[in-house]
Amino acid sequence: MVLARSSGLTSVTHAIAGMTEEKEDNVRQRLREWNRDRGDKCGKKRQELEVSTCFVALLRWVLSWWGAQEHRMILAMDATTLGDRYVVLAISVVYRACAIPIAWKVFAFEQQTAWKPEWLAMFEAFRQVIPGDWTVLVLADRGLYANWLFTAIQNLGWHPFLRINANGKYRPAGSSQFLPLCNLVRQRGDTWSGAVTCFKWRPVRPTLLACWAEGYTDPWLILTDLSPDQASIAWYGMRSWIECGFRHTKRAGWQWNQTRMTDPNRASRHWLALAVATLWVVSVGGEVDPLLPASTLDPLPPDQPRPRSNSHPRLLSCFRLGIFAILFALIKHRPLPMGSFHPIYGPFD
Repeated sequence: MVLARSSGLTSVTHAIAGMTEEKEDNVRQRLREWNRDRGDKCGKKRQELEVSTCFVALLRWVLSWWGAQEHRMILAMDATTLGDRYVVLAISVVYRACAIPIAWKVFAFEQQTAWKPEWLAMFEAFRQVIPGDWTVLVLADRGLYANWLFTAIQNLGWHPFLRINANGKYRPAGSSQFLPLCNLVRQRGDTWSGAVTCFKWRPVRPTLLACWAEGYTDPWLILTDLSPDQASIAWYGMRSWIECGFRHTKRAGWQWNQTRMTDPNRASRHWLALAVATLWVVSVGGEVDPLLPASTLDPLPPDQPRPRSNSHPRLLSCFRLGIFAILFALIKHRPLPMGSFHPIYGPFD
């Protein structure tokens, strides 16, 4: 995939056959067989890969290369689509403005499926995988918020950091009156944080962080179980990195947008190849320039998001740097780099 700059069957087949001097038809058939269900394979003793059994191994792989002194990790969850063909629910480790998928579920676009059991199953797979003394934040956009999700994340010993819509109500600690969330921050530059009871029906008692920064159309309203003096709303800015990860699976990287697969099970196995390739190139790219901000809390303003107009994007992402580093190693006949992860976090307190 790195050589082909694509995950497409034809491109990858040509790259492998060219490197190994095999017949392209043999390589193509081998790749097809790997991707198929057991019943669609040739031979009587064929097996099929159950992708969900690989999720824990992926996360442990990331943990094994994680900086030894860094016991914090940021995860993001979101859904993406591929035209009118697929919907993908994904949980990713976000790192240096990139995202490494560690769990996913692929549905046919027209399939009417409840998301709740799928999210819960993915999270449950990671119980006790990350050491208990680590700090893990889980970021999600407002379209995914639910009380059961907040609780599920807490049950893993992790910290929810979930954006909500402004159409509910909240009650500050010590008050008896519920107030509209939409009136919490009324103009750009306003910020607020405090312990609250949120939602009049089915209430939860989290910390509410609110900010309306310059350059943003709407304010951020974030619910977390961290105390107000522990949490910074600026951390939510890392949620957008999972969107960068989705772009890397598609036009900005592995060209999954060009796939002609129509079977969600095969697409899910294909995502395993995307995940492993992304893990490799991002770990190599982050190691190439460890001075770049990682899953960074330090450079962000302590109390509010960084305005988009004042942001300073990297000239090359860790994803792109990793691909270049691997290609340069091949051209110069050097050992292939394997990479490692070097997150740089600011204080959580």
